[in-house]
Amino acid sequence: MLFNSLTFVVFFAIVLAGYWAIKSWQARKNLLLVASYIFYGAWNPPFALLLFATTALDFLLGAQIAAAKNPSARKAWMVASVTSNLSMLGFFKYGNFLLENFQWLLARAGVAYQPPHLDIFLPIGISFYTFHSLSYTLDVYRRVCEPTKSLRDFTLAVSFFPQLVAGPIVRAADFLPQLVTAPSLRAGQFAWGLLLMTLGMFQKIVLADTLLATSADAVFGYAGPLQTLDTWTGVLAFSGQIFFDFAGYSTCAIGAALCLGFHLKDNFRSPYAAIGFSDFWRRWHISLSTFLRDFLYIPLGGNRSGPARAAINLMIVMFIGGLWHGAAWTFVVWGLIHGIFLVIERGLTALCGDAAWTKNFVIKLLLGLGTYAVVCLAWVFFRATNFTAAAHLLGSMAGAGPKGEAILPTREILQVALVTAGLLLAHWNLRDTSIEAVVARMPRGLVIALWTLMLSAIILTQGNGNAFIYFQF
Repeated sequence: MLFNSLTFVVFFAIVLAGYWAIKSWQARKNLLLVASYIFYGAWNPPFALLLFATTALDFLLGAQIAAAKNPSARKAWMVASVTSNLSMLGFFKYGNFLLENFQWLLARAGVAYQPPHLDIFLPIGISFYTFHSLSYTLDVYRRVCEPTKSLRDFTLAVSFFPQLVAGPIVRAADFLPQLVTAPSLRAGQFAWGLLLMTLGMFQKIVLADTLLATSADAVFGYAGPLQTLDTWTGVLAFSGQIFFDFAGYSTCAIGAALCLGFHLKDNFRSPYAAIGFSDFWRRWHISLSTFLRDFLYIPLGGNRSGPARAAINLMIVMFIGGLWHGAAWTFVVWGLIHGIFLVIERGLTALCGDAAWTKNFVIKLLLGLGTYAVVCLAWVFFRATNFTAAAHLLGSMAGAGPKGEAILPTREILQVALVTAGLLLAHWNLRDTSIEAVVARMPRGLVIALWTLMLSAIILTQGNGNAFIYFQF
């Protein structure tokens, strides 16, 4: 069930009306749980059983971790949770990828081996709900949260439908406390939730799908030589498309949760205004970057064991971060590019320290634009189907290779340029504030006018029903 579909609008309206009409908090939680499994099962009902199996296992393992008195026993139960979750994720998401690479290695050794192709259907959202569930046992192990005694509450925390299939990655330690007492219906919060859902749909349907997707698909799907201007236009279009698509989903999820009385943390904070890659990952897909920081980077030693070890840890984290996005080496390279620039940035920061020139606005602006440019170059590997296609696109961006015919009309080039300029301007204006603060300062009439404009644009464009990009991860 897609947020950008009439089916979801009807579904959400029914759930919302029933949820606030029911007085019993326990009954309301039951309704949300049933609704969440209907929402997920609408794609492929059997995989709802896999979702529940993952949840139930971590519920039991969390209890064992909390009950264990011996540190080694606690660690053993925690390892059991990590192993079971990653094994499930590995089988469904990386099964064929691992077999193909195993075949390649044997071929290099002179062994001809033809593995069977596993006809594996990737459960939608498995990367997200696996981390939702795993965060619980890890936080119980770290004594960040107490184990819940309610399987129903934990099942709801993992499967809560607004964030189930594409994030934000919501940790049980943040969500379970919100299930203790019933939230009250507050008009301001409800209206803000609906406004965020409208903004998210506007980002997805109007900006990502209508104004940018066509140009990005044309360039990344073209097999022949490309003109440099067309290639840059396609890459910029994809950089905007993936932000509006993914941030649009997160914004909808946060808004839908608010309408139900729940608070989810921000997942994006103007990432294209980042100054450096550390800043970028504090602003892009925040729920994933903080998950990897807390559960991988810090346990590996973080930056506590010197610069060399910190650099290795960063590369490991970004390797895993890239692979998390998909079973292809292009995603790994995308992650490693970010890792390399994180390491370079760390070294330059150690050399320059707090030099006065680094505080100059022009320098910060140039560094920000440089960060954005490298992020766009990395997006080529993220979007390209293989390394040959990525090399072809990068060569065209650099003006190398044969010059092809123009494939994008002038109207599309101008359209992408205007949307990209507006995106960067908006991010720089919101860099040190939030959209909530900006809206709070606006006259109510202007807010209503902009809200009406977004709704009108959504209705007029109607969208093409495209799934959100991060559904495939």
